[in-house]
Amino acid sequence: MYTPAIKSRFLVAALLGMTNLSSRAKPSLSSRAKPSLSSRAKPSLSSRAKRGICFYALLVTTACSNGAPGGPATRQGSTLASIRARGAVKCGITQGAGFATPDDSGHWRGFDVDFCRALAVALFNDPNKVQFVPFTQQQRFSGLQSGEVDLLANGTSITSSRALERNFHFGPVYLYDGQGFLTPKSSKVERAAQLNGATVCVQQGTTTELNLTDFARRNSISFKPVVMEDLRAAVGALAGGRCDAISQDGAGLATTRTMLRNPNDYVVLPDRISKEPIAPVVRFGDDQWLEIVNWVFRAPVQAEELGIDAKNIAGFSGTSDPTIRRFLGFEPGISNGFGLDAKWPYNVISTIGNYGEIFERNLGPSTPLGMDRGLNKLWTNGGLMYSPPFR
Repeated sequence: MYTPAIKSRFLVAALLGMTNLSSRAKPSLSSRAKPSLSSRAKPSLSSRAKRGICFYALLVTTACSNGAPGGPATRQGSTLASIRARGAVKCGITQGAGFATPDDSGHWRGFDVDFCRALAVALFNDPNKVQFVPFTQQQRFSGLQSGEVDLLANGTSITSSRALERNFHFGPVYLYDGQGFLTPKSSKVERAAQLNGATVCVQQGTTTELNLTDFARRNSISFKPVVMEDLRAAVGALAGGRCDAISQDGAGLATTRTMLRNPNDYVVLPDRISKEPIAPVVRFGDDQWLEIVNWVFRAPVQAEELGIDAKNIAGFSGTSDPTIRRFLGFEPGISNGFGLDAKWPYNVISTIGNYGEIFERNLGPSTPLGMDRGLNKLWTNGGLMYSPPFR
């Protein structure tokens, strides 16, 4: 398939060819033999046409490059304008324990949900000004491209092909993960390399199968991948013995384990066979919206670095620390150009909490998922979580 830029180059070449053919069709003897001063001083019609065509093609190329392939063009500021007009952020999620689940009253809760609500607080100072749109892993990218949602916060990992071929922008990593395996304890398997020849269930529309193939080649073993449309089908296959293991992101495996009838009969193996940096995803072409997502997702991390949480934040109102005063909006300036309330970080942390609070209440050891923070600890505690300065 030709990109808009390539098509415009074809247009230039074709039109230039037609123009040159026209200028060569009826050359006069006098014009070849003795060019006049006026003909040298003024560009020919052909030269003007060439410049005009090139300028037109540049406009076409620039305009066409502002949209994602297969999706609507996104103008600067148009996403934020649409959000304000509808009065809510539309957040694409994937349902799963700990990350995004509705309670008995239909109120969504979870790790991904909290970050979506943080955006709603930053924009409207109301955590409920958000509409959650559940997607399967296969549906998520078309849903974002079509404009059905404003962003994805659903366990999507950053890859070069998603950024360069699909023309998506990724925000900050808000969960460091890696692909692993869930197996029955009865199998006595302790490491992934022992799964040689095993039938492994994977989800459709993910990078899981490619990661499996790469791991098998590196270790001279083989797997029999079984691609399932959704997670529930994979869980049923594992419980029914049609799969020897399920492979997906480690956090996803913790969620999957809770879906089994007897979770304690299954174990997540310690191996991680890939890097899976999880980040929010937005459409190409609206840098203002991208930067709002970037800084709202970073705010909980910055708050934890500064020792600020939902319980103690009010006590910082009289601080003289300039870093904290700038971050919490007591000294306006960090949000200039965003159209946000100067105290949006204060509002986000007081309502949603810092990164540690978000992780612990949704994924941590006291939850059914029982996850350790691992790489998601702050950089000062041996992890990778780190926020650029708010200044």
